[in-house]
Amino acid sequence: MARPPRFATDQLLDAAVRLAASGGPAAVTMSAVAQAVGAPSGSVYHRFAGRTALLAEVWLRTVERFQEGYFTVLTGEPDPRRAAYAASRHVVAWCRENPDEATLLLYGAADFGRADWSKEHTGRADSGNSRVFAALADLAEALGARDEQDRDRVALALVDLPLTVVRRHLRTGTPLPPYAEDLTEQCTAALLA
Repeated sequence: MARPPRFATDQLLDAAVRLAASGGPAAVTMSAVAQAVGAPSGSVYHRFAGRTALLAEVWLRTVERFQEGYFTVLTGEPDPRRAAYAASRHVVAWCRENPDEATLLLYGAADFGRADWSKEHTGRADSGNSRVFAALADLAEALGARDEQDRDRVALALVDLPLTVVRRHLRTGTPLPPYAEDLTEQCTAALLA
């Protein structure tokens, strides 16, 4: 019977997230992750073929966790305005609950080496993005978006604006104010009026 692994994949990825949040993607190395959890480097290489695969998994796990909740909010409310408000609030609430992951997402997939990812990794990224973009487009249509400017307004209200509310706090390591979700919803409502 094989011995169970001493260091779980999620434990290694959690350490990589913390490293990326504090030092950016460059801080995520195989040896830094191993050192962060007190594992031999072989434990990391056993799970990830190399740094490129590690970076891809760190990015994908984080963005997929965010996208799952965001997609659920975008599609879970039949009233499009309430869905829009809930989506903008979700961005802020998720960032509040997951500050390290949110800080990591201030970077882009390119910063995590997307150009060198495997087909499997790029396929996962593209699939998740397509799913969320399609839900955003459907919501924009339900909100009455008729042209590119209307669709851009919806994207601004549901993506860019909530990220702007949290970005400064994430970058400085200061807690989000208790009214951040309310402020975001108010601004979203004003943009969609």
